[in-house]
Amino acid sequence: MYPSKEDKEKLFKKHGKSEKDTGSAEGQIALFTSRIEHLSAHLKKNIHDYNTERSLVKLVGKRRSLLDYLMKKDIVRYREIIKELGLRK
Repeated sequence: MYPSKEDKEKLFKKHGKSEKDTGSAEGQIALFTSRIEHLSAHLKKNIHDYNTERSLVKLVGKRRSLLDYLMKKDIVRYREIIKELGLRK
């Protein structure tokens, strides 16, 4: 299920500048990561759900491009978000 409004505000408050700051790269990466985790859990139960698999691949690509942007723009912020979310390349 897509995160509720309260869940998104918590994510943006923790990883963005404020709970209303939905445009920061860190906030969007955190949101994509939570959605990716949810879709991965769904696909473990429903292995033949190819539409969800396609959505998951698209989300991973979007997150990767945001991470690449952040790495070029500010390597310190990139390293912080990678450490906070437990991501690796």
